[in-house]
Amino acid sequence: MTSQFEKYQDLAQALPKATSTWNMYGAGVDNIGKNNQPELFDIPEPAANQLLVRVDAVGLCFSDVKLINQGSSHPKLYNRDLTKEPTRLGHEATLTVVKVGDELSEQFKVGERYAMQPDIYQNGKSTAYGYTVPGGLTQYHLIGPEILETDEGSCLLKVSDELGFAEAALLEPWGCVWASYTQRRRLEPKQGGVMWIVGQAGDDTVYGFSKGLSSPAKVILTNVPEQLQVLAEKQAQQVIIRNDITVENLEQAVNEYTDGIGFDDVVVLAPKSAKALTSIAKYVARRGTMNMVGKQPLDGLVDADVGRLHYDYVAFIGNSGVDIADSYGEQRNRCDLRKDGFAVFVGAGGPMGQMHVQRAIELKDGPRKVVVTDINDQRLAEIEARFASLTEANNCELVTYNPTNSDTPLPELVKQMTQGEGADDVVVCVPNAQIMAESATFMKDDGMLVLFAGVPNGTLAPVDFSSVYLSNAQYTGTSGLTIDDQTVVMDNTVAGNIAPAICVAAIGGMNVAKDGIQAMIDAKYPGKILIFPHLEELPLLGLDELAEKLPEVAAALGAGNTWNKQAEKALFDHYFKELA
Repeated sequence: MTSQFEKYQDLAQALPKATSTWNMYGAGVDNIGKNNQPELFDIPEPAANQLLVRVDAVGLCFSDVKLINQGSSHPKLYNRDLTKEPTRLGHEATLTVVKVGDELSEQFKVGERYAMQPDIYQNGKSTAYGYTVPGGLTQYHLIGPEILETDEGSCLLKVSDELGFAEAALLEPWGCVWASYTQRRRLEPKQGGVMWIVGQAGDDTVYGFSKGLSSPAKVILTNVPEQLQVLAEKQAQQVIIRNDITVENLEQAVNEYTDGIGFDDVVVLAPKSAKALTSIAKYVARRGTMNMVGKQPLDGLVDADVGRLHYDYVAFIGNSGVDIADSYGEQRNRCDLRKDGFAVFVGAGGPMGQMHVQRAIELKDGPRKVVVTDINDQRLAEIEARFASLTEANNCELVTYNPTNSDTPLPELVKQMTQGEGADDVVVCVPNAQIMAESATFMKDDGMLVLFAGVPNGTLAPVDFSSVYLSNAQYTGTSGLTIDDQTVVMDNTVAGNIAPAICVAAIGGMNVAKDGIQAMIDAKYPGKILIFPHLEELPLLGLDELAEKLPEVAAALGAGNTWNKQAEKALFDHYFKELA
């Protein structure tokens, strides 16, 4: 027998007269909606180059808080007057096509389901669905060239029918998490770029450069051994000798050779001074590399720009041999969690942090022991309950830790649990430079530090760079995602490797979407809040409230009271009892 949920999915053309919408007219939660209510607007007809879509589910994301706080001054709004041209939150959305413009009839069909990839670039300009382009906190809206014709093509990902609405909407945040473990850094000398190689006076090491030296258009040499100069003059396209470049006049050289953008590739031979490396690192271009080759540790910690690690994908690499090229390449520079390793997730009690933890537990050839830290005991208890069955099924041990009620500092705890070796991987989900710096102190010499939470560029944190070239430590960070990341998540979901909806902690309908935003800001629920726009009367409910309020939905939840397709089906069946 066909359920009401399946009937809802099929009713792509049964349109009401109006769409309920939460527009945003300025900074602050008070400026979302009118008179604390959603507004009704006529449902528009699509033009020839547009689609009319139904929004089936929207995840609420804490990254929206910056937009809520800043309003028109948010960078992606370009000082737009929101009172005249409002935007709309909701970039984690899944949609169903209900009408297709004539020009798109070969590409799209009524009833097809899509997930949104919200990180949009058009002619090099950064926009975003849910920011510049009004987002999914509405029941119906138009999609046109602003989403279908971007620098990367269409930003719609066709969704497998095997995914529920929650799973499809959450492909976006899950894609961001998955992207953290993919190689965003450039790890070879840039073709046509500018490389600076700086050595130390008196260093007579015989260096090799087995590959990559012919890639840059210019190679600038400063105080390198004569043998390396001869090698460069044979292999490089253009060699410039500048032995007068020092830390003090480095900015001038950067302006002269790169128009202030920074060197695409920097090679530092026999590094000694942490202070010098701090200065040099400032002048590495976005997606550039700083390759350190040496055998002795530095004289201290480098003040690394952890903002640039996250947003600019700067690669700090190195080796302790004599072949400069040995530092490059993906084979040497890992970006995923170590097999059978010990992983620590710092400040991971929130929804995105929980996704990192869940991925680690479910990851084939992933870590065997996972430590999760947060300052909220309720969140940690929820993680233990929610992931209990997962850890058992995947032969993984989960440990939770609250630094505010423990006499043992986290670095000491990790030291004790690893017999002094340190963690293989440390993932930081808190935008705090001090915490980032501390997190680097308890990883192994060859460990990996992943900065998932972003801090502004220019934020410095003292970090041990000696371990980069002496032990092959990795410092990585990522921001945003691509549609390919969402596709990987979808494929893994269909294959049964991950269950994206486990992170859902509360659900609500259209009328309580604003309450959901406030609840997200207040961290009321230990996980994701999901809004179903067409379940207008559904109150805002934590999953722990379903047993009392919606027992038939609660009965369909998964192990640990977790959200799944069966619960979603029961929810729609309950609210669409009279659906024709």
